Parts: sequence; C-alpha cells; structure tokens
Amino acid sequence: MLPGAGELAFSESGKPSDRVARLMMQVAGDQPSAVRELGLVTVQAWQALTSRGAADGAVTIMFTDLVGFSTWALRAGDDQVLRLLREFFGVSREVVGGCGGVVVKSLGDGVMVAFSDVDKAIEAAAALGSAVSALNHDGYRPSLRVGLHRGWPRKVGKDYIGVDVNIAARVADAANGGEVLVTEQVLEAADRARYVARSRRFRAKGTPKDLAVYAVVPRHER
Repeated sequence: MLPGAGELAFSESGKPSDRVARLMMQVAGDQPSAVRELGLVTVQAWQALTSRGAADGAVTIMFTDLVGFSTWALRAGDDQVLRLLREFFGVSREVVGGCGGVVVKSLGDGVMVAFSDVDKAIEAAAALGSAVSALNHDGYRPSLRVGLHRGWPRKVGKDYIGVDVNIAARVADAANGGEVLVTEQVLEAADRARYVARSRRFRAKGTPKDLAVYAVVPRHER
C-alpha cells in the first residue's frame, strides 16, 4: 500500500534518508523486529515521496506446488522423496533460468520465483508444468499447480515480502493439478493474444474481494 513499494535504496550518498536507513540496519542487524520493520517502512515512504522519475519496478511472483506430494511421501520413504525433490528443483532452476526468472527460494515441494518479464513468467509456468509431468518416481507422476500475480513487492535481500507475494501464494493454492492461474494484473501486462484465458471463481482470505483470476494456456499448447 506504500508509495514506492520496491526495494529500499541503501546508497552511499549523503541523503538524510540513506544515512538513517544505514544506521538502522547497523543497529538492528538482520534480526526481524516490529520496530525495525516500522522504521524501514517509514524510510521507504520518505524516499518514495521525495524521489522523482523512479522506475516502475513491477515484479511477477510465481509459486508452484506438487499436487499429492505429501500423501505419496508418507509411503515412499526418505530416499525416494529426496531423489524426486532434487530432480524437481533441478528442473525448476533450469526452466526458470531459461526464461529469465530467478528462483527466490524453495518451499518444501514447491518454489517461489520472480520475473520482470510477465510473458516469460507465463511461458515458464507452462513449460515447468510439462517438465514436471514427465517425472516418475515409484509410480508417482507429479502434477504441478502454479499461481502468478504481478505487483510491487518489497525486496529484502534476495527475498520478496508483502501483500503481492501473499496474493500469488493464495492463487497457487487455488490451482488444480496441471493448471496455471494468473491474476488480472498479470494478464493486463501480458500479450493477451498469446494465451487462452478462462475466468475462474476465486476467493481467499487475505486477498482483495474483487480480485479476478484466470486459468491460462499458451495458444501453441491448444
């Protein structure tokens, strides 16, 4: 909700806001606290309101999740589970990197990814779903659900936080196996002619009530 909800500028300039931000980080270190976060948020708003001509900085966040993984893992055993996860994360890094994205972090049996190019993000989502469906471990053929949302999350180190990240995660939770769900914000920034988009009913706690969500398939897959 803040203006300039991107990454804080920790430059070496003599601007008062930069000096305040550096001092806060030195005193508080990396330990999270409400006071530290509130202080950094205040500096962020200060910088946004006093800066001019800043770049748009929109980011497309993607979350993925293996459908039925937990049930399969209970009977498969640790060795099989670790082999599948190594293969899955390897495929994820390869596909995401090939589409210009960055794997922010792994989340159990899924990944969080960031893209600056929205069409590349949708392309990666479709390609990753196809690649994962080709895996086969102990009779388990995983199916991937994917959710994407575009906004202005705050970058903290290599991670992203904020409402836009939460929305992307909730959208992924609502997807069926083999399905890519995207928000209206993603479609508005994409080349609509490249996709078949079907409106989906969506409601999730912590997301806007009027959030529009679509199941998307690249036209070349039809």
